[in-house]
Amino acid sequence: MKPHHLSKKEVEHVAWLAHIELSDEEKTLFTEQFNDILEFFKKIDMIDTKGVEPTYHVLDLKNVSRKDETIPSLPTEEALKNAPKKEKKFIKAPRIV
Repeated sequence: MKPHHLSKKEVEHVAWLAHIELSDEEKTLFTEQFNDILEFFKKIDMIDTKGVEPTYHVLDLKNVSRKDETIPSLPTEEALKNAPKKEKKFIKAPRIV
């Protein structure tokens, strides 16, 4: 595969998409930095990963959720005690349009 280097024009386009104004110095700097990053990815691509099991999560956690349990909660009367307006078993809120 042919090595791809980012051009200054492509950096300008990315900046335009992000609505960022760049000076000429920044365009040059970011072009160099993007190309350095792409070179680093090429080095990573060359690593032999045959026989290495894919990692889907950096931590080896399986299921960290607790089991759902029904526990007593605040009684309805207690929850409604300080409500400014209530209707039956519900807190009544003003209409918002």
